Amino acid sequence: MMDWPEGYDRQVLGTVDSTMLEAARQAPHLSGPTWICARHQSAARGRRGRVWENPQGNFSATLVLPTREEPQLRALRSFVAALALFDALVALTGRADALALKWPNDVLLAGGKVAGILLESLGDHLAIGIGVNLLDAPSGAEVEPGAVRPVSVLSVTGCEIGVEAFLAALASSYAAQEATFAAFGFDPIREAWLARAARRGEEVTARMGDREVSGIFETVDAEGRMVLRTGAGRQAIAAAEIFF
Repeated sequence: MMDWPEGYDRQVLGTVDSTMLEAARQAPHLSGPTWICARHQSAARGRRGRVWENPQGNFSATLVLPTREEPQLRALRSFVAALALFDALVALTGRADALALKWPNDVLLAGGKVAGILLESLGDHLAIGIGVNLLDAPSGAEVEPGAVRPVSVLSVTGCEIGVEAFLAALASSYAAQEATFAAFGFDPIREAWLARAARRGEEVTARMGDREVSGIFETVDAEGRMVLRTGAGRQAIAAAEIFF
């Protein structure tokens, strides 16, 4: 098992409603970065309040990070977390060739969604929620038409990874990426993320409520926005669901 990073605390719990809710309860009493991991969640949720299916043996954790940063800077932690997830999965499976990062906050394995990230501000703390399909992929019943299918690490790679082993790998890789972000800002994080980006240079569709924009995914700008080249010119997308 990898060494635990200095300066980070951890809690491995049995069953909680969700690690994000537990993070909100504990944040006012936490003085340093703390990983809250649960073996089972009874009320897990994903982006936009959606239910997040969490079969037994999969990974659910929230990093509570003390910060007084502005919202725009906090939001860039989704890229830091995505790189950390990529690195942890490579370290444990050796399958860098099968992994890619989907804007704004998903990790793909063999083209399917294997992990997701959810950020929420909690006053002077930021909660970074992470879910990974280690052993089992949720059913596709709740997936929107055209959305990426769920997959698991086990089904694609044959690697059976325990929750605590994954937590140690993720915490170590996150600490390294966070140190880069703190020392050098977003630019090296952005460049590393783009090198691992899914569908860069290809046409994608950004869905924002009842509005859609399709275009060639060119880059991610200095504010973390996806830049599309469309028939009406280049457009920077701050928040959307991406389909391809």
